[in-house]
Amino acid sequence: MTITGDGTHPFYDMHQHGFVRVATSTPRVRTADVAYNARAIVEEAKRAHEAQVDLLVYPELSLSSYALDDLVMQDALLDAVEAEMAGIVAASKGLTPVMLIGAPLRHNGRLYNCALAVADGKLLGAVPKSFLPNYREYYEKRWFAHGRNIRGATITVSGDEIPFGTDLIFASSQLPGFRLFVEICEDFWAPSPPSTAGALAGATILANLSASNIVIGKSDERHMLCRAQSSRTASAYVYSAAGHGESTTDLAWDGQGMIFELGDLLADSQRFELQPELCIADVDCDRIQNDRLRLQTFNDAAEHAGRPEDSFRFIAFDHAPAKGDIGLNRPIRRFPFVPNRPEKLDEDCYEAFNIQVDGLMRRIEATRPKSLVIGISGGLDSTHALIVAAKACDRLGLPRTTIRGYTMPGFGTSDETKDNAWKLMKALGISAEEIDIRPAASLMLEDIGHAFAGGEPVYDVTFENVQAGLRTDYLFRLAGQHNGFVIGTGDLSELALGWCTYGVGDQMSHYAVNAGVPKTLIQYLIRWCTRTDQFDAATDEVLGAILATEISPELVPADAEGAIQSTEAKIGPYELNDFFLHHVMRFGQRPSKVAFLAWHAWRDKGEGLWPAEFPAAKKNEYDLATIRHWLESFLKRFFAFSQFKRSAIPNGPKVSSGGALSPRGDWRAPSDAVADVWLEELKAKLPEGS
Repeated sequence: MTITGDGTHPFYDMHQHGFVRVATSTPRVRTADVAYNARAIVEEAKRAHEAQVDLLVYPELSLSSYALDDLVMQDALLDAVEAEMAGIVAASKGLTPVMLIGAPLRHNGRLYNCALAVADGKLLGAVPKSFLPNYREYYEKRWFAHGRNIRGATITVSGDEIPFGTDLIFASSQLPGFRLFVEICEDFWAPSPPSTAGALAGATILANLSASNIVIGKSDERHMLCRAQSSRTASAYVYSAAGHGESTTDLAWDGQGMIFELGDLLADSQRFELQPELCIADVDCDRIQNDRLRLQTFNDAAEHAGRPEDSFRFIAFDHAPAKGDIGLNRPIRRFPFVPNRPEKLDEDCYEAFNIQVDGLMRRIEATRPKSLVIGISGGLDSTHALIVAAKACDRLGLPRTTIRGYTMPGFGTSDETKDNAWKLMKALGISAEEIDIRPAASLMLEDIGHAFAGGEPVYDVTFENVQAGLRTDYLFRLAGQHNGFVIGTGDLSELALGWCTYGVGDQMSHYAVNAGVPKTLIQYLIRWCTRTDQFDAATDEVLGAILATEISPELVPADAEGAIQSTEAKIGPYELNDFFLHHVMRFGQRPSKVAFLAWHAWRDKGEGLWPAEFPAAKKNEYDLATIRHWLESFLKRFFAFSQFKRSAIPNGPKVSSGGALSPRGDWRAPSDAVADVWLEELKAKLPEGS
């Protein structure tokens, strides 16, 4: 989606946050008409300039056309290529995009299939194709010499001597993360693509100029290769294939353009278009470099390959990226922890749910308890933990009465949630009991001299923690009494925010099935369970009612108007907190960039994609001031307050690639850190008044 703001502050400029706008181009092409093709290339460059594109990738041999057969060895055509190339270079002056243009070039009595890099009126270098297909419909070795051993060389093009070889990385002087490596068509299909070495040498964006003809199923193969290469090399992969206008003597062309980043598809062109097409997306070079920072295997591979960065030539270039608010052209997941592939929705949800189920099953097999003890509040977390436990019992052939559910009303428990707790336990057929904790809580408050015991309406943290602690204390003693273990209900979002009572409280259990699942995913998985009939109709009805209930710890009595305690009013919307958590934990992104992404994702609920079947009434939007407020709160809680609780959490399965917060897994941090550096960065980079 592209959404622009009305500010001129640097915050609104995507380039300030490490983004590079890239595009594939399928220009008009006419077989062997070099002048026509050159004009078409310039036309597309101007269109890309208007779209504020930084990198423009054309198809293979786009200047001459690809399907030329023996015509590619005619001097008249090759002379025309060099002459028109000079005109293209001149026309590029003042345009924003760096252009990658395919052309046949002569050198030392050989002909090479090359990619030429052009930026702002300058020819930067030429990269020869490494692997020449010579099977089935391909016959390139008849005409071209391979260039895979060309390193450290130069070539003369249109009178200019420029770097020539497969050892070139083009590096922007204006955008620090923008480092470009180029390969051509068949290079991509080789067992060891040249772009692997380019990525290990430091290139963040890998570009492929292709003239791959189209046959049934080949588009899927291209997608698979692009996705795999961008994932394996922790890079962006930009693929541009020849389209309509190439000779169809024996082949056809679909003009496919694709942009992948770290295995994610950012943009895909409309294939078989008759008109020229730009496929545009904004690549996050910071995200790429942050991922490599965390992948020590990437660094080990670079060392094992002989440190390619020491032998590659880095060709610095100047260009003029567009300044100011030019929007952001890339899909942003509002719910980064929630499955977002409609065609894989059931599969992804099944996998997430059963990771939890399988983890609990293994713990049951290892400890052989006679009971599973769980506190049921009628809220989201305990509901989800209970249905996970029920499914685990079903799969192990254990009666659901193995689960001992206890609802423990306190001073703030509403009739609605208590009723839902009872309905759920009855629907699932577990052993169910109720323990009213108010007498014990009153006695404890009286024993410690709390004002509430004297009749004053003091609902402070102590008042809340007495109730939370008693519930957990009861559960542990009940587990001992019934030879079982306590299933924890707290989720990943609560761990991130420290929204749990430490020690004898909901921070502790014997096994925490929800520890790797954030609140937004729990809501979605419960919806999936009802939609796919994981349980019976009676259970589904209760699950629907629980989903419709406001999230609340219910530790404080309702006010005079009947309003209950709201968790999100205190710590912020979980949908924002989970968004912040993903970008901070998974990629270590700067707070200002997290705010920038959140602003583009959440400022207009009518724009962009929502998860499949997301309820319309639940779709929210937030302005920058709101995002900033809750991001500041998140940073304080996550970095300066909550780690001591996370350092002592029970076992529980990791569920999402976005990460988990176990001190034995994804996240290791000191308990006595401060949040100043993150808060100061946010304050310095965001507009005043936001």
